[in-house]
Amino acid sequence: MVPMGTHVITGAGSGIGAAVARRLHARGDDLVLHARDAGRAKELAARFPGARTLVGDLADPDRLSWAFSHQSLPERVDSLLHIAGIVDLGPVGELTPKTWHAQLNVNLVAPAELTRHFLPQLRVSKGHVVFVNSGAGLAAHAEWSAYAASKHGLKALADSLRHEEHANGVRVTSVYPGRTASPMQAKVHQQEGKEYDATKWIDPESVATAILTAIDLPRDAEINDLTVRPGR
Repeated sequence: MVPMGTHVITGAGSGIGAAVARRLHARGDDLVLHARDAGRAKELAARFPGARTLVGDLADPDRLSWAFSHQSLPERVDSLLHIAGIVDLGPVGELTPKTWHAQLNVNLVAPAELTRHFLPQLRVSKGHVVFVNSGAGLAAHAEWSAYAASKHGLKALADSLRHEEHANGVRVTSVYPGRTASPMQAKVHQQEGKEYDATKWIDPESVATAILTAIDLPRDAEINDLTVRPGR
């Protein structure tokens, strides 16, 4: 029997984040679902009865501290699951600073800022931080520079955090999914000018299984890096 816990989740509105939230909600765990605005928070609260919400725009990490100061943060956090992300492809010769900043803010700076806010609770609970990275966090290809840079940075954040918090009992896992059937993947295909067929890619439920395996692992072990590739 897996003990129930309290999980803070970003990206619970779709794709991998929604799959993870559904699984944790179904087994009776407590959820704190991050939302970018009040309207999104209302949608998530309706979809996951009993879940709490936390509002703050990941695209503007400088204001997250202010946003959180006007809300009640959970006193206990057993896992912080960074699943939200954005992608915008393009060649280096055409990407603007705005495009770079948008992806770096949501995919890297905001996870660092959220982690900073919840580390005190995670230390007390000897909790777990999961960063849903990407295959692009391990290898960068043409037209993926900004997204891949944000995900390479996310790997560095996770690796540093793991070394810093090991003595405090905080576990840190990076998950590197390959192409997963989701609204983000549909957007990538559109940008690539390719037809999108969800059946060709990983089901978000499969990535959710990998994430739950990491957080449910007995305390004598820790999954540091988990690569999930399409199986068909």
